[in-house]
Amino acid sequence: MVNFIPIAGVSAAFSDSDFAGKLIVFILLLGSMYAWTVMIVKLKQLSLAKKMSTRFLASYRKEDNPVGLFVRRSSFKGSPDYEIYINTCNALGEAFELSGLDNDDLFMGGVGAEHRLDNIKVDAVKVVAERIMAEQVLALEHQMGTVASAATTAPFLGLLGTVLGVMSAFGGMAASGSAMLSAVAPGISSALLTTVVGLLVALPSSLGYNYLTDKIRGLSVGMDNFVQELSSDIEINYLQQK
Repeated sequence: MVNFIPIAGVSAAFSDSDFAGKLIVFILLLGSMYAWTVMIVKLKQLSLAKKMSTRFLASYRKEDNPVGLFVRRSSFKGSPDYEIYINTCNALGEAFELSGLDNDDLFMGGVGAEHRLDNIKVDAVKVVAERIMAEQVLALEHQMGTVASAATTAPFLGLLGTVLGVMSAFGGMAASGSAMLSAVAPGISSALLTTVVGLLVALPSSLGYNYLTDKIRGLSVGMDNFVQELSSDIEINYLQQK
């Protein structure tokens, strides 16, 4: 059976490493654990957001009135679309109050000109929807920079450890006056360990970052589409006709 990960060799290389090499390996391992934690938590967050947004949109599109779910206080916690919806409905209610209209009129969309808002107030409500969407995108992207840093920094940090280790190995060889391979091989082996660890940290981080970024992009496009849909529904039901 082929042993793809020579544990004994890795252990020996780590033991032969100098302080700088061991420190870099520890930093890489800690960074890897943190990056994996972020990726797992982010994957759960995005999966929940996708599932709850699908449920919310299905329920929203069954309503005749765009504030129907808001009236019934339906909850879809975890959905960024739902957060946009709730804040937009609250802004719509405030717009009705500023217009001197009864909040009950909010739930009577399209019954007459006296229950409608002018273009300025409707535009203000749409701005709220776009602002909340931007905040939700930022929330989804939170800590993704950590994963990107692990993917891009780990190989260079590993290479730094290798360069320092090789310099140390050749320096020791020069000091001892011995040019035999057996004298320099352990130092070279330990120096290359940091590059191996750096690549093992970077590869899954890079794959995870690309996968999570693709999911965030999909949710962001979905949010943008929902904002356009909600804005259109608000205009149809609450904008004054000229």
